[in-house]
Amino acid sequence: MASSRVRGRAAPPARKLRRRTRRALTRALAVAGAIVLALAIHLWVSSRPGRWVPSLGNDHLQSADQKHAPYNSDPPTSGPALTYIAPWGIHAQRIVPELQVHNLEYGGVLVQYSCPEDCPDLVTRLRAVVLRYDRFVILAPYPGMRSKVALTAWTRIDTFDEFDERRIVRFIEAYRGIDHHPQGSLF
Repeated sequence: MASSRVRGRAAPPARKLRRRTRRALTRALAVAGAIVLALAIHLWVSSRPGRWVPSLGNDHLQSADQKHAPYNSDPPTSGPALTYIAPWGIHAQRIVPELQVHNLEYGGVLVQYSCPEDCPDLVTRLRAVVLRYDRFVILAPYPGMRSKVALTAWTRIDTFDEFDERRIVRFIEAYRGIDHHPQGSLF
C-alpha cells in the first residue's frame, strides 16, 4: 500500500522524487529544443544572401505622398506600400519607395543602381542579368544611394560598389517569386 496514493495523503517520497525528476527533464528538453530551433533559424537566416532587415509589415497606402513611418533600410525592404505594382523589367526612372515595397511583397527583387557620374557599362551589365527573368525582377536607377548597387527583396538587402554577377544571380534566385502577403489576403 506504500506505493499507492491514498486520497488526501501525500505521495510517498520516492514517487514525488520521480515526478519532480520527470518534470525537470521535460522542462530541460523543452528548453534545449527551443535553443536548437533558435540556432537552426539563425543559421538558416544568416546563410541566405544579403542582410536581414526586420519587417515593418505591409500596410497599404492610397498615394505615395501619404504620411507613414520611415522605412528601416534604404532602399526599403518592407513597410507601407501602394496598392498596385510597377511593371517587372527595366525602368529608366527611379521607382518611388512606396511602389518598390509592393513589388517586394509580391515576390519581387529590385536591382537598383546609383552612379554620381554616368555608368553605362554597369547599367548594361545589370540589364543583361535582369533580362534573364520575365517576372519578379526590376532594374531601376536609385539616385543618392550610398553604394552603386542595391539588391532588395522582402526583409533582405545587399549593397556593393562593383558589379558581381554571381552575387546578383544568387540573390535573385533566392528570393524571386516568394509572395509575402499574409495568409488569407485577398491580394
